[in-house]
Amino acid sequence: MSPPAASRRTGEKARTLTKWIGAGWRRQLLLFLAAYCVYDLARWVFVGDPSRAIRHAHWILRLERGMGVAIEASVQRALDSSVPIWVLSNVYLAAQLVVPPAAFVWLYRRSPRVYRGLRDTVLATWLIAIPIFALFPVAPPRLAEPGIVDTVSAKMAVALTGRSTIFYNPFAAVPSLHVGFAVAIGVALFLSLPSRWAKALALLWGPTVALAVLATGNHYLFDIVAGLLVTIAGFGAAGLIGRLSGARRHTGCLPDPVPAG
Repeated sequence: MSPPAASRRTGEKARTLTKWIGAGWRRQLLLFLAAYCVYDLARWVFVGDPSRAIRHAHWILRLERGMGVAIEASVQRALDSSVPIWVLSNVYLAAQLVVPPAAFVWLYRRSPRVYRGLRDTVLATWLIAIPIFALFPVAPPRLAEPGIVDTVSAKMAVALTGRSTIFYNPFAAVPSLHVGFAVAIGVALFLSLPSRWAKALALLWGPTVALAVLATGNHYLFDIVAGLLVTIAGFGAAGLIGRLSGARRHTGCLPDPVPAG
């Protein structure tokens, strides 16, 4: 491709991205709201039986003890002082309510390609997670293990137990999408942020959220690993779908063959 042609192609791509950003934000917002409503409704519809969810939690704990990685109670005890647990309780809430929408908005404006990859990963991961918590309900440590405290309800103005459970499934601890999405967002921001210190902070977001979900009694280590694996699967599924749809668009745009002679 000659330099003028390459320049025109680059300019066309830039104009397309600008048009997509300017005209598509309402569509993106509606897409996310619809997908999240479907996901949350599925979590509520498929809420598991409490006794079964607690049995699964105890099975996970026995598995972790057998592997020597049952660290949930130790982590909470080690951080059981006012400032660290307050900070981590806020991190737990921010990882669901504040950071994801803020990151999506920023990436949408700053790096549309990275935004699309993250968006498709999140949507695919939600779909993969639904049958998992429907078939394998798991109670979080704060509901299954004596001595592990619900620090978010104790320290913050948001109750994770009681009447608030009509809005979500308290037995969908596996997989931990809190951590899976935090890692995905951290990687997306790493790819888009300009400075090295900002990139380093972005990569620390996932481990920080992992520490928060353990310290607040909301997930087992098993849940974290499951969340990472499901998010990786979502990333792979999103990439495959994107490549297939791109191939179809490319095939549909091929010029008609030139007749022989």
